[in-house]
Amino acid sequence: MAWLDQFSLTLIIIACILLGLAPFFPEPHIWEKLKMLAAGDLTRPLDIFDLILHATPFVVLILKLVRMWQLGR
Repeated sequence: MAWLDQFSLTLIIIACILLGLAPFFPEPHIWEKLKMLAAGDLTRPLDIFDLILHATPFVVLILKLVRMWQLGR
């Protein structure tokens, strides 16, 4: 997890806002894909890739916050 220490928290938050929520209108892409996942409509490989792409910054943010908590920062 040392690679995670190299990323600043600010950079990860910016990635969450820009990549994680883009496009912003009519609704964030990740929200659309999560609704598809909950409805069982997430079957096309492109949609699955899209969910992974837009969810990655949020996963990295969670990992970073857990790492910071473990190190006591």
